[in-house]
Amino acid sequence: MSRRVRLQGADELFRPTDGSEDVAALSAPISDPVRPVSDPEAAQGGDPTTRVRVSAGTPQQPATEIGGETKRRTSSGRTRHEEKITIYVTADELMDLEDTRLAMRRQYGLAVDRGRIVREAIHIALEGVDSEGDQSALVRRLREQ
Repeated sequence: MSRRVRLQGADELFRPTDGSEDVAALSAPISDPVRPVSDPEAAQGGDPTTRVRVSAGTPQQPATEIGGETKRRTSSGRTRHEEKITIYVTADELMDLEDTRLAMRRQYGLAVDRGRIVREAIHIALEGVDSEGDQSALVRRLREQ
């Protein structure tokens, strides 16, 4: 008998929390874990190795009862990003980014993550290229290298 633990797939662990659960549930593959049946018949001499398939189905959001009414939780307002890139930075650049993140929290009360800082910096740099062209800081810095 195998003692290997069966873990959930990533699609079951990381479920969307915004209003797009129905679309994500239809497009994402659903894994079907198998687990033993806790059935009285199986315990009374039936086949103890009887197994049943459990489908992950649509994710359930916790409901909140307020004054007898059940209300679904709303999303946190975070923007969901569908594309991903990987960048490599030096240790000094990473420390500068982390220092900036901490300074934004300490000095301006902005609790933002490094990804958001990088996305905003990219947005500002690309906006500068569109509006200033050759005179933009990004074009000048890239020419220097």
